[in-house]
Amino acid sequence: MFMKSSLNATRRAREIQRVQRQVLDVLVVGLGATGAGAALDAASRGLSTAAVDAHDLAFGTSRWSSKLIHGGLRYLARGQVGVARESAAERGVLLRHTAPHLVQAHPYLLPLTPAVSRARARLVMTGYRLGDLLRTAAGTPRRLLPGPVRVAPGRALDLVPALAPDGLRGALLSWDGRVADDARLVVAIARTAAGQGAAILTRCRVLALRGDGADVRDELTGEEFTIRARAVVNATGVWAGQLAPGIELRPSRGTHLVLRPGALGPLRAGLHVPIPGESNRFALVLPQLDGSVHVGLTDEPIDGPVPDIPEVPESDVSFLLEVLSTVLASPIPRNLVAGAYAGLRPLLAGKGGSSGDLSRRHAVIRSPGGVVTVVGGKLTTYRRMAEDAIDAAVPHAPRSRTARLPLVGAARSGDGAPPRLIRRYGSEAAAVEELAARDPALAAPVLAGQPTTRAELLWSVRHEGALTADDLLDRRTRIGLIPEDREAARPAAEAVLRLASE
Repeated sequence: MFMKSSLNATRRAREIQRVQRQVLDVLVVGLGATGAGAALDAASRGLSTAAVDAHDLAFGTSRWSSKLIHGGLRYLARGQVGVARESAAERGVLLRHTAPHLVQAHPYLLPLTPAVSRARARLVMTGYRLGDLLRTAAGTPRRLLPGPVRVAPGRALDLVPALAPDGLRGALLSWDGRVADDARLVVAIARTAAGQGAAILTRCRVLALRGDGADVRDELTGEEFTIRARAVVNATGVWAGQLAPGIELRPSRGTHLVLRPGALGPLRAGLHVPIPGESNRFALVLPQLDGSVHVGLTDEPIDGPVPDIPEVPESDVSFLLEVLSTVLASPIPRNLVAGAYAGLRPLLAGKGGSSGDLSRRHAVIRSPGGVVTVVGGKLTTYRRMAEDAIDAAVPHAPRSRTARLPLVGAARSGDGAPPRLIRRYGSEAAAVEELAARDPALAAPVLAGQPTTRAELLWSVRHEGALTADDLLDRRTRIGLIPEDREAARPAAEAVLRLASE
């Protein structure tokens, strides 16, 4: 089955040849959420578009998020009302229109332990209620995003039995958006752009960037070629300054721990855990669809060269475990941390202060050579960032259509497919299930104890642009978040790649 939105090796090779034969309206560099979003925004306006990345879809920051699609409560607390309003509006777009299969509401508890004073509890609840007003202003109905309430100690322990009961006065229960998988959101955006006619070219590294195009190397073949374009958008996040000198960023590292299923017992809600000594910062406990639990996140400035894949220092692991232990009946031992990951926030450099004080507002900057760079922001507002970038790059283009343009799979109905598949593939879940039904070998799990099947890997190769085993394990699925699972699953991923090439 081939669809207009299908990405695969055959289409990639064809598109590389096509983009060399014409002058495009728009070239986008970077295929994280913002870059893929810019490609979609441009293509959906009827502009001839290509987007390139030196690696894979969602290779950089976009796959290392907290999976939150949030209403900007933290920004509201810092007085960044415009940022918070924009975040709430974009959350509503994802929940209601563009990705309801991937983005849904999730409950979070803030335990009222002895360390949380009554005055602080009132202040936090006031913030939650102001956030709920932003939800109303954004037009997001309460049926999609319930309002905040205070719950009794018994109810709090029912939702999160691992909480320490001694001195617990109850909890504040709030709701926010959560994406089932941030990397899969990027894949859906990129595929939707392809369906609108954009050329989506992974493993194509930009060697030189100009206002009228770029020199590019195909990292698979070594071939070098030129892409010509009337407008160029640099959406490479923390690496933006490498292609557009003069862009000053101050990246910060956000680390998450990955706990295996059952490490915290049953979790019917996530947690907001106050960080000792910080008035407006909280650690997050984030249950995942596969049963694992992510605990994050740090906010540490980094200096020096920006790595492709940031390493997690042991100090981050210790810090997060210590914060988590302040609300649990039994601390989590180090050996229950099965994996960890870190993402780098592309923050605009500011004067003094910590990285946590820098604004998450995005910026669109035109360099003297004509390249338009978009930096800052966050996953929730990727669509607005992309729209602003294309508005700046092509001022006379038709208006953006993406606020109401459903992404690939944007339906919760999967024609009877398992709920887990529907949450990941939406309306395409039945087609993925059909692959497994036709071949029992494809119905087999990739890894014992993991729900992901070989059929899902094959679907990723045929339709989602996966070219390597790492693409399959680290971005189309998230098996690779736990290193030992990645190595155990690699033979199955390589077998599927061989099958797809036959």
